[in-house]
Amino acid sequence: MSFTLAIVGRPNVGKSTLFNRLVGKRLALVDDQPGVTRDLREGDARLGDLRFIVIDTAGLEEVTDDSLQGRMRRLTERAVDMADICLFMVDARAGITPTDEMFADILRKRADHVILAANKAEGRAGEAGVLDAYSLGLGEPVRLSAEHGEGMDELYHILRPLADAYAERAAADAPVVDLDVGEEEDETYHAPSAKRPLQVAVIGRPNAGKSTLINKILGEDRLLTGPEAGITRDSISVMLNWQGTPTRIFDTAGMRKKARVVDKVEKLSVADGLRAVRFAEVVVVLLDAAIPFEQQDLRIADFAETEGRAVVVAVNKWDLEDEKQDKLRELRASFEKLLPQLRGAPLVTVSAKTGKGLDRLHAAVLRAHEIWNRRVSTARLNQWLGAMVEAHPPPAPGGKRIKLRYMTQAKTRPPGFVIMCSNPEDLPASYTRYLVNGLRESFDMPGTPIRVFLRSQADKNPYKGRKKAPPSKLRKHLEGRREN
Repeated sequence: MSFTLAIVGRPNVGKSTLFNRLVGKRLALVDDQPGVTRDLREGDARLGDLRFIVIDTAGLEEVTDDSLQGRMRRLTERAVDMADICLFMVDARAGITPTDEMFADILRKRADHVILAANKAEGRAGEAGVLDAYSLGLGEPVRLSAEHGEGMDELYHILRPLADAYAERAAADAPVVDLDVGEEEDETYHAPSAKRPLQVAVIGRPNAGKSTLINKILGEDRLLTGPEAGITRDSISVMLNWQGTPTRIFDTAGMRKKARVVDKVEKLSVADGLRAVRFAEVVVVLLDAAIPFEQQDLRIADFAETEGRAVVVAVNKWDLEDEKQDKLRELRASFEKLLPQLRGAPLVTVSAKTGKGLDRLHAAVLRAHEIWNRRVSTARLNQWLGAMVEAHPPPAPGGKRIKLRYMTQAKTRPPGFVIMCSNPEDLPASYTRYLVNGLRESFDMPGTPIRVFLRSQADKNPYKGRKKAPPSKLRKHLEGRREN
Protein backbone atom coordinates (compact mmCIF):
# COMPACT_ATOMS: atom_id res chain seq x y z
CA MET A 1 0.00 0.00 0.00
CA SER A 2 1.73 3.15 -1.20
CA PHE A 3 -0.54 5.87 0.28
CA THR A 4 -3.69 6.63 2.28
CA LEU A 5 -6.74 8.33 0.70
CA ALA A 6 -9.46 9.90 2.90
CA ILE A 7 -12.86 10.59 1.31
CA VAL A 8 -14.39 13.69 2.93
CA GLY A 9 -17.38 15.94 2.26
CA ARG A 10 -20.86 16.95 3.42
CA PRO A 11 -23.37 14.26 4.42
CA ASN A 12 -25.05 12.37 1.58
CA VAL A 13 -22.68 13.35 -1.26
CA GLY A 14 -21.84 9.68 -1.99
CA LYS A 15 -18.66 9.06 0.04
CA SER A 16 -19.62 5.55 1.18
CA THR A 17 -20.77 4.59 -2.33
CA LEU A 18 -17.34 5.52 -3.71
CA PHE A 19 -15.64 3.73 -0.81
CA ASN A 20 -17.52 0.52 -1.60
CA ARG A 21 -16.60 0.82 -5.28
CA LEU A 22 -12.88 1.29 -4.52
CA VAL A 23 -12.68 -1.67 -2.09
CA GLY A 24 -14.86 -3.84 -4.34
CA LYS A 25 -17.24 -4.81 -1.49
CA ARG A 26 -20.29 -3.35 0.22
CA LEU A 27 -18.44 -2.70 3.48
CA ALA A 28 -20.03 0.69 4.23
CA LEU A 29 -23.75 1.21 4.78
CA VAL A 30 -25.38 3.27 2.04
CA ASP A 31 -28.76 4.99 2.22
CA ASP A 32 -30.54 8.04 0.79
CA GLN A 33 -30.84 9.68 4.21
CA PRO A 34 -27.85 11.79 5.31
CA GLY A 35 -25.61 10.94 8.28
CA VAL A 36 -25.55 7.12 7.94
CA THR A 37 -21.75 6.95 8.34
CA ARG A 38 -20.59 7.92 11.82
CA ASP A 39 -17.23 6.20 12.24
CA LEU A 40 -14.06 5.98 10.21
CA ARG A 41 -13.96 2.86 8.05
CA GLU A 42 -10.71 1.71 6.51
CA GLY A 43 -10.33 -0.64 3.53
CA ASP A 44 -7.79 -1.92 0.98
CA ALA A 45 -8.61 -0.19 -2.31
CA ARG A 46 -7.78 -1.15 -5.90
CA LEU A 47 -7.89 1.19 -8.87
CA GLY A 48 -6.19 -0.26 -11.93
CA ASP A 49 -2.71 -1.26 -10.79
CA LEU A 50 -2.83 1.08 -7.76
CA ARG A 51 -3.11 -0.43 -4.29
CA PHE A 52 -3.81 1.96 -1.42
CA ILE A 53 -5.69 2.40 1.87
CA VAL A 54 -9.01 4.28 1.60
CA ILE A 55 -10.83 5.81 4.59
CA ASP A 56 -14.57 6.50 4.58
CA THR A 57 -15.45 9.37 6.92
CA ALA A 58 -18.54 10.87 8.50
CA GLY A 59 -20.15 13.82 6.73
CA LEU A 60 -18.62 17.16 7.76
CA GLU A 61 -21.06 19.23 9.83
CA GLU A 62 -20.86 22.85 10.94
CA VAL A 63 -20.66 21.87 14.60
CA THR A 64 -17.75 22.24 17.03
CA ASP A 65 -19.32 21.26 20.39
CA ASP A 66 -19.22 17.87 22.16
CA SER A 67 -22.43 16.61 20.56
CA LEU A 68 -22.42 13.47 18.40
CA GLN A 69 -22.04 15.58 15.25
CA GLY A 70 -19.19 17.54 16.86
CA ARG A 71 -17.33 14.37 17.78
CA MET A 72 -17.89 12.99 14.27
CA ARG A 73 -16.43 16.17 12.79
CA ARG A 74 -13.31 15.96 14.99
CA LEU A 75 -12.87 12.33 13.95
CA THR A 76 -13.06 13.30 10.28
CA GLU A 77 -10.56 16.14 10.81
CA ARG A 78 -8.22 13.62 12.42
CA ALA A 79 -8.47 11.42 9.32
CA VAL A 80 -7.62 14.47 7.17
CA ASP A 81 -4.47 15.06 9.23
CA MET A 82 -3.38 11.43 8.98
CA ALA A 83 -4.16 10.82 5.28
CA ASP A 84 -1.66 11.42 2.48
CA ILE A 85 -4.37 12.53 0.02
CA CYS A 86 -7.90 13.90 0.61
CA LEU A 87 -10.66 13.38 -1.93
CA PHE A 88 -13.13 16.21 -1.29
CA MET A 89 -16.54 15.24 -2.68
CA VAL A 90 -19.33 17.66 -3.55
CA ASP A 91 -22.81 16.95 -4.94
CA ALA A 92 -22.92 18.18 -8.56
CA ARG A 93 -26.73 18.05 -8.59
CA ALA A 94 -27.16 20.09 -5.41
CA GLY A 95 -24.45 22.59 -6.38
CA ILE A 96 -21.92 24.26 -4.10
CA THR A 97 -23.23 25.21 -0.66
CA PRO A 98 -21.77 27.53 2.00
CA THR A 99 -20.79 24.38 3.96
CA ASP A 100 -18.75 23.15 0.98
CA GLU A 101 -16.96 26.51 0.82
CA MET A 102 -16.15 26.43 4.54
CA PHE A 103 -14.72 22.91 4.41
CA ALA A 104 -12.76 23.68 1.23
CA ASP A 105 -11.04 26.42 3.23
CA ILE A 106 -10.28 23.95 6.06
CA LEU A 107 -8.79 21.41 3.64
CA ARG A 108 -6.58 24.04 2.00
CA LYS A 109 -4.99 24.67 5.40
CA ARG A 110 -4.79 21.10 6.78
CA ALA A 111 -4.32 18.68 3.88
CA ASP A 112 -1.14 18.14 1.83
CA HIS A 113 -2.95 17.02 -1.33
CA VAL A 114 -6.63 17.68 -2.10
CA ILE A 115 -8.48 16.25 -5.08
CA LEU A 116 -11.86 17.86 -5.80
CA ALA A 117 -14.52 15.43 -7.04
CA ALA A 118 -18.00 16.39 -8.28
CA ASN A 119 -20.11 13.30 -7.67
CA LYS A 120 -23.52 12.49 -9.25
CA ALA A 121 -22.28 14.29 -12.39
CA GLU A 122 -23.79 11.87 -14.88
CA GLY A 123 -26.16 13.43 -17.44
CA ARG A 124 -27.06 17.07 -17.87
CA ALA A 125 -28.39 17.51 -14.33
CA GLY A 126 -24.86 17.77 -12.94
CA GLU A 127 -23.38 20.17 -15.53
CA ALA A 128 -24.09 23.34 -13.55
CA GLY A 129 -22.70 21.84 -10.31
CA VAL A 130 -19.44 20.80 -12.00
CA LEU A 131 -18.89 24.33 -13.33
CA ASP A 132 -19.83 25.75 -9.93
CA ALA A 133 -17.15 23.58 -8.24
CA TYR A 134 -14.37 25.66 -9.87
CA SER A 135 -15.30 28.47 -7.45
CA LEU A 136 -13.87 26.47 -4.51
CA GLY A 137 -10.33 27.20 -5.72
CA LEU A 138 -9.18 23.56 -5.50
CA GLY A 139 -8.44 23.11 -9.18
CA GLU A 140 -10.36 21.27 -11.85
CA PRO A 141 -13.00 18.93 -10.40
CA VAL A 142 -13.11 15.26 -11.37
CA ARG A 143 -16.53 14.32 -12.78
CA LEU A 144 -17.64 11.17 -10.95
CA SER A 145 -20.61 8.90 -10.65
CA ALA A 146 -19.79 6.63 -7.72
CA GLU A 147 -23.08 4.78 -8.28
CA HIS A 148 -22.36 3.93 -11.94
CA GLY A 149 -18.53 3.86 -11.88
CA GLU A 150 -18.04 6.82 -14.22
CA GLY A 151 -14.90 8.94 -13.91
CA MET A 152 -12.73 6.18 -12.39
CA ASP A 153 -10.20 6.42 -15.25
CA GLU A 154 -9.78 10.15 -14.69
CA LEU A 155 -9.32 9.61 -10.96
CA TYR A 156 -6.69 6.97 -11.70
CA HIS A 157 -4.65 9.34 -13.89
CA ILE A 158 -4.68 11.96 -11.12
CA LEU A 159 -3.62 9.47 -8.42
CA ARG A 160 -0.94 7.75 -10.50
CA PRO A 161 1.83 10.43 -10.25
CA LEU A 162 1.00 11.04 -6.57
CA ALA A 163 1.25 7.30 -5.90
CA ASP A 164 4.67 7.20 -7.59
CA ALA A 165 5.89 10.07 -5.40
CA TYR A 166 4.69 8.35 -2.22
CA ALA A 167 6.23 5.05 -3.35
CA GLU A 168 9.59 6.80 -3.84
CA ARG A 169 9.27 8.37 -0.38
CA ALA A 170 8.46 5.02 1.19
CA ALA A 171 11.40 3.36 -0.61
CA ALA A 172 13.75 6.10 0.60
CA ASP A 173 12.55 5.83 4.21
CA ALA A 174 12.23 2.05 4.39
CA PRO A 175 15.14 0.14 5.91
CA VAL A 176 17.04 -2.44 3.88
CA VAL A 177 15.98 -5.82 5.30
CA ASP A 178 16.67 -9.41 4.26
CA LEU A 179 19.84 -8.23 2.52
CA ASP A 180 21.42 -10.88 0.27
CA VAL A 181 25.11 -11.52 0.94
CA GLY A 182 27.79 -13.19 -1.17
CA GLU A 183 31.04 -14.98 -0.46
CA GLU A 184 33.10 -12.04 -1.71
CA GLU A 185 31.64 -9.64 0.87
CA ASP A 186 33.61 -8.95 4.04
CA GLU A 187 32.32 -9.18 7.59
CA THR A 188 32.83 -5.49 8.37
CA TYR A 189 29.97 -3.69 10.11
CA HIS A 190 28.96 -0.47 8.36
CA ALA A 191 27.82 2.06 10.97
CA PRO A 192 24.79 4.36 10.38
CA SER A 193 25.52 7.51 8.39
CA ALA A 194 23.77 10.78 7.55
CA LYS A 195 22.66 9.22 4.25
CA ARG A 196 21.38 6.04 5.94
CA PRO A 197 20.50 6.96 9.54
CA LEU A 198 19.76 4.37 12.18
CA GLN A 199 15.97 3.90 12.31
CA VAL A 200 14.54 3.25 15.76
CA ALA A 201 10.87 2.78 16.75
CA VAL A 202 9.77 3.12 20.39
CA ILE A 203 6.66 1.02 21.05
CA GLY A 204 4.74 -0.08 24.12
CA ARG A 205 1.48 0.13 26.02
CA PRO A 206 -0.22 3.49 26.69
CA ASN A 207 1.39 5.68 29.37
CA ALA A 208 4.67 3.75 29.40
CA GLY A 209 6.52 7.03 28.77
CA LYS A 210 7.46 6.76 25.09
CA SER A 211 7.06 10.45 24.20
CA THR A 212 8.76 11.55 27.44
CA LEU A 213 11.71 9.27 26.67
CA ILE A 214 12.13 10.67 23.15
CA ASN A 215 11.87 14.25 24.46
CA LYS A 216 14.68 13.48 26.92
CA ILE A 217 16.83 12.01 24.13
CA LEU A 218 16.15 15.11 21.99
CA GLY A 219 16.82 17.45 24.87
CA GLU A 220 13.63 19.44 24.21
CA ASP A 221 9.85 19.10 24.63
CA ARG A 222 9.22 18.28 20.98
CA LEU A 223 6.40 15.77 21.56
CA LEU A 224 3.20 16.31 23.51
CA THR A 225 3.24 14.54 26.89
CA GLY A 226 1.09 14.41 30.01
CA PRO A 227 -0.28 12.11 32.74
CA GLU A 228 -3.22 11.00 30.56
CA ALA A 229 -2.80 7.73 28.64
CA GLY A 230 -3.13 7.79 24.87
CA ILE A 231 -2.03 11.36 24.09
CA THR A 232 0.06 10.27 21.08
CA ARG A 233 -2.24 9.37 18.18
CA ASP A 234 -0.09 8.89 15.07
CA SER A 235 3.55 7.88 14.47
CA ILE A 236 5.89 10.85 14.49
CA SER A 237 9.46 10.51 13.18
CA VAL A 238 12.21 12.86 14.37
CA MET A 239 15.72 13.20 12.95
CA LEU A 240 18.52 13.76 15.45
CA ASN A 241 22.18 13.13 16.19
CA TRP A 242 22.02 10.74 19.13
CA GLN A 243 25.40 10.87 20.84
CA GLY A 244 27.14 11.03 17.48
CA THR A 245 24.86 8.52 15.70
CA PRO A 246 22.59 9.87 12.91
CA THR A 247 19.18 8.56 13.92
CA ARG A 248 15.54 8.71 12.84
CA ILE A 249 13.38 7.84 15.85
CA PHE A 250 9.66 7.02 15.66
CA ASP A 251 7.27 7.82 18.49
CA THR A 252 4.18 5.61 18.30
CA ALA A 253 0.74 5.41 19.88
CA GLY A 254 0.29 3.13 22.87
CA MET A 255 -0.96 -0.33 21.92
CA ARG A 256 -3.68 -1.84 24.09
CA LYS A 257 -5.31 -5.25 23.82
CA LYS A 258 -7.31 -5.51 20.61
CA ALA A 259 -10.55 -6.20 22.51
CA ARG A 260 -10.19 -2.91 24.38
CA VAL A 261 -9.63 -0.80 21.27
CA VAL A 262 -13.09 0.51 20.42
CA ASP A 263 -12.26 4.11 19.46
CA LYS A 264 -11.82 4.44 15.69
CA VAL A 265 -8.99 6.96 16.05
CA GLU A 266 -7.15 4.54 18.33
CA LYS A 267 -7.51 1.78 15.73
CA LEU A 268 -5.93 4.05 13.13
CA SER A 269 -3.22 5.02 15.62
CA VAL A 270 -2.30 1.41 16.41
CA ALA A 271 -2.17 0.54 12.69
CA ASP A 272 0.13 3.52 12.20
CA GLY A 273 2.35 2.26 15.02
CA LEU A 274 2.61 -1.19 13.46
CA ARG A 275 3.67 0.43 10.19
CA ALA A 276 6.38 2.33 12.11
CA VAL A 277 7.79 -1.03 13.30
CA ARG A 278 8.15 -2.09 9.67
CA PHE A 279 10.05 1.16 8.94
CA ALA A 280 12.48 0.56 11.83
CA GLU A 281 15.72 -1.37 12.10
CA VAL A 282 15.82 -1.49 15.90
CA VAL A 283 12.63 -1.61 17.99
CA VAL A 284 12.75 -0.42 21.61
CA VAL A 285 9.95 -2.13 23.56
CA LEU A 286 9.29 0.21 26.49
CA LEU A 287 7.86 -1.36 29.65
CA ASP A 288 6.49 0.25 32.81
CA ALA A 289 8.60 -0.90 35.80
CA ALA A 290 5.47 -1.06 37.98
CA ILE A 291 3.65 -3.52 35.65
CA PRO A 292 6.26 -5.12 33.35
CA PHE A 293 5.71 -8.01 30.93
CA GLU A 294 1.95 -7.72 30.70
CA GLN A 295 0.34 -9.88 28.02
CA GLN A 296 0.26 -6.93 25.60
CA ASP A 297 3.98 -6.25 26.16
CA LEU A 298 4.73 -9.83 25.13
CA ARG A 299 2.57 -9.50 21.99
CA ILE A 300 4.33 -6.26 21.00
CA ALA A 301 7.81 -7.79 21.47
CA ASP A 302 6.80 -10.92 19.56
CA PHE A 303 5.45 -8.79 16.69
CA ALA A 304 8.78 -6.95 16.40
CA GLU A 305 10.67 -10.27 16.35
CA THR A 306 8.28 -11.74 13.76
CA GLU A 307 8.93 -8.70 11.54
CA GLY A 308 12.64 -9.54 11.78
CA ARG A 309 13.72 -6.40 13.63
CA ALA A 310 16.43 -6.11 16.27
CA VAL A 311 14.81 -5.71 19.69
CA VAL A 312 15.90 -3.84 22.82
CA VAL A 313 13.73 -4.08 25.94
CA ALA A 314 13.80 -0.92 28.08
CA VAL A 315 12.17 -0.72 31.53
CA ASN A 316 11.05 2.86 32.24
CA LYS A 317 10.24 4.69 35.53
CA TRP A 318 13.22 2.99 37.19
CA ASP A 319 13.68 6.05 39.42
CA LEU A 320 10.49 5.06 41.30
CA GLU A 321 11.83 1.61 42.28
CA ASP A 322 13.26 1.13 45.80
CA GLU A 323 14.64 -2.43 45.72
CA LYS A 324 16.42 -2.09 42.40
CA GLN A 325 18.67 -5.18 42.51
CA ASP A 326 15.88 -7.56 43.53
CA LYS A 327 13.58 -6.04 40.90
CA LEU A 328 16.26 -6.40 38.21
CA ARG A 329 16.80 -10.09 39.00
CA GLU A 330 13.04 -10.63 38.84
CA LEU A 331 12.84 -8.83 35.47
CA ARG A 332 15.65 -10.89 33.94
CA ALA A 333 14.06 -14.15 35.09
CA SER A 334 10.68 -13.11 33.65
CA PHE A 335 12.32 -12.05 30.38
CA GLU A 336 14.05 -15.41 29.85
CA LYS A 337 10.89 -17.32 30.73
CA LEU A 338 8.31 -15.30 28.80
CA LEU A 339 10.30 -14.29 25.67
CA PRO A 340 12.54 -17.27 24.79
CA GLN A 341 12.50 -16.19 21.11
CA LEU A 342 14.46 -13.07 22.15
CA ARG A 343 16.97 -14.95 24.29
CA GLY A 344 19.91 -12.69 25.09
CA ALA A 345 18.31 -9.44 23.87
CA PRO A 346 19.42 -6.36 25.84
CA LEU A 347 17.36 -5.45 28.92
CA VAL A 348 18.04 -1.85 29.96
CA THR A 349 16.62 0.15 32.88
CA VAL A 350 15.95 3.84 32.20
CA SER A 351 14.17 6.85 33.61
CA ALA A 352 12.61 9.05 30.93
CA LYS A 353 11.93 11.67 33.60
CA THR A 354 15.52 12.05 34.89
CA GLY A 355 17.43 10.83 31.83
CA LYS A 356 19.27 8.16 33.79
CA GLY A 357 20.21 5.08 31.77
CA LEU A 358 20.02 6.77 28.33
CA ASP A 359 23.74 6.10 27.72
CA ARG A 360 23.16 2.39 28.31
CA LEU A 361 20.10 2.48 26.02
CA HIS A 362 22.13 4.10 23.21
CA ALA A 363 24.88 1.50 23.57
CA ALA A 364 22.31 -1.34 23.58
CA VAL A 365 20.62 -0.02 20.41
CA LEU A 366 23.96 0.23 18.57
CA ARG A 367 24.96 -3.27 19.72
CA ALA A 368 21.61 -4.74 18.63
CA HIS A 369 21.98 -3.04 15.23
CA GLU A 370 25.52 -4.39 14.78
CA ILE A 371 24.41 -7.96 15.60
CA TRP A 372 21.42 -7.59 13.24
CA ASN A 373 23.94 -6.85 10.45
CA ARG A 374 26.38 -9.64 11.39
CA ARG A 375 28.02 -11.72 8.66
CA VAL A 376 29.70 -15.11 9.25
CA SER A 377 31.97 -16.75 6.65
CA THR A 378 30.97 -20.09 5.12
CA ALA A 379 34.19 -21.78 6.28
CA ARG A 380 33.52 -20.90 9.93
CA LEU A 381 29.87 -21.96 9.62
CA ASN A 382 30.67 -25.42 8.22
CA GLN A 383 33.34 -26.02 10.83
CA TRP A 384 30.77 -25.09 13.49
CA LEU A 385 28.06 -27.27 11.89
CA GLY A 386 30.32 -30.31 11.97
CA ALA A 387 30.99 -29.81 15.68
CA MET A 388 27.28 -29.32 16.46
CA VAL A 389 26.27 -32.50 14.57
CA GLU A 390 29.03 -34.49 16.25
CA ALA A 391 27.95 -33.28 19.70
CA HIS A 392 24.26 -33.93 19.03
CA PRO A 393 23.45 -35.87 15.82
CA PRO A 394 20.06 -35.21 14.21
CA PRO A 395 17.35 -37.83 14.80
CA ALA A 396 16.70 -40.73 12.44
CA PRO A 397 12.91 -40.91 11.93
CA GLY A 398 11.92 -44.39 10.71
CA GLY A 399 15.56 -45.45 10.95
CA LYS A 400 16.52 -43.07 8.13
CA ARG A 401 19.34 -40.77 9.21
CA ILE A 402 19.16 -37.07 8.25
CA LYS A 403 22.48 -35.74 6.94
CA LEU A 404 23.38 -32.05 7.35
CA ARG A 405 25.90 -31.55 4.55
CA TYR A 406 26.59 -27.86 4.04
CA MET A 407 25.73 -24.45 5.52
CA THR A 408 26.08 -20.85 4.36
CA GLN A 409 24.72 -17.43 5.31
CA ALA A 410 22.35 -16.14 2.64
CA LYS A 411 21.09 -12.91 4.25
CA THR A 412 21.68 -10.31 6.91
CA ARG A 413 19.28 -7.83 8.56
CA PRO A 414 18.33 -10.21 10.23
CA PRO A 415 20.88 -13.05 9.82
CA GLY A 416 19.51 -15.85 7.64
CA PHE A 417 21.24 -19.22 7.07
CA VAL A 418 20.67 -22.01 4.55
CA ILE A 419 21.47 -25.64 5.45
CA MET A 420 21.61 -28.26 2.70
CA CYS A 421 20.41 -31.59 4.08
CA SER A 422 18.62 -34.81 3.24
CA ASN A 423 14.90 -35.03 4.05
CA PRO A 424 14.56 -31.49 5.48
CA GLU A 425 10.83 -31.99 6.07
CA ASP A 426 11.63 -34.70 8.66
CA LEU A 427 13.98 -32.54 10.78
CA PRO A 428 12.04 -31.63 13.96
CA ALA A 429 11.64 -28.02 15.10
CA SER A 430 13.47 -28.84 18.34
CA TYR A 431 16.67 -29.58 16.41
CA THR A 432 16.34 -26.29 14.48
CA ARG A 433 16.03 -24.49 17.82
CA TYR A 434 19.18 -26.32 18.98
CA LEU A 435 21.04 -24.96 15.95
CA VAL A 436 19.66 -21.41 16.42
CA ASN A 437 20.71 -21.36 20.09
CA GLY A 438 24.14 -22.64 19.06
CA LEU A 439 24.49 -19.85 16.49
CA ARG A 440 23.64 -17.27 19.16
CA GLU A 441 26.29 -18.59 21.57
CA SER A 442 29.08 -19.45 19.14
CA PHE A 443 28.94 -16.30 16.99
CA ASP A 444 27.84 -13.79 19.66
CA MET A 445 24.36 -13.05 18.26
CA PRO A 446 22.15 -12.72 21.36
CA GLY A 447 18.61 -11.45 20.99
CA THR A 448 18.49 -10.84 17.25
CA PRO A 449 16.00 -12.79 15.10
CA ILE A 450 17.77 -15.67 13.33
CA ARG A 451 16.23 -17.42 10.33
CA VAL A 452 17.29 -20.97 9.37
CA PHE A 453 16.12 -22.39 6.02
CA LEU A 454 16.47 -26.11 5.26
CA ARG A 455 17.02 -27.13 1.65
CA SER A 456 17.27 -30.55 0.04
CA GLN A 457 20.23 -31.18 -2.26
CA ALA A 458 18.00 -33.43 -4.34
CA ASP A 459 16.11 -30.28 -5.40
CA LYS A 460 19.16 -29.27 -7.45
CA ASN A 461 19.06 -32.40 -9.61
CA PRO A 462 17.73 -31.18 -13.01
CA TYR A 463 16.76 -34.73 -14.00
CA LYS A 464 14.73 -35.49 -10.89
CA GLY A 465 11.22 -36.62 -11.81
CA ARG A 466 11.92 -36.84 -15.55
CA LYS A 467 11.06 -39.98 -17.46
CA LYS A 468 13.89 -42.00 -18.99
CA ALA A 469 14.47 -40.84 -22.57
CA PRO A 470 13.82 -43.43 -25.30
CA PRO A 471 16.97 -44.74 -27.07
CA SER A 472 18.03 -42.73 -30.11
CA LYS A 473 18.17 -44.18 -33.68
CA LEU A 474 21.99 -44.17 -33.62
CA ARG A 475 22.03 -46.06 -30.33
CA LYS A 476 19.58 -48.67 -31.74
CA HIS A 477 21.77 -49.07 -34.85
CA LEU A 478 24.97 -49.61 -32.81
CA GLU A 479 23.25 -52.10 -30.49
CA GLY A 480 21.96 -54.03 -33.56
CA ARG A 481 25.49 -54.25 -35.06
CA ARG A 482 26.91 -55.44 -31.73
CA GLU A 483 24.35 -58.29 -31.62
CA ASN A 484 25.25 -59.38 -35.16
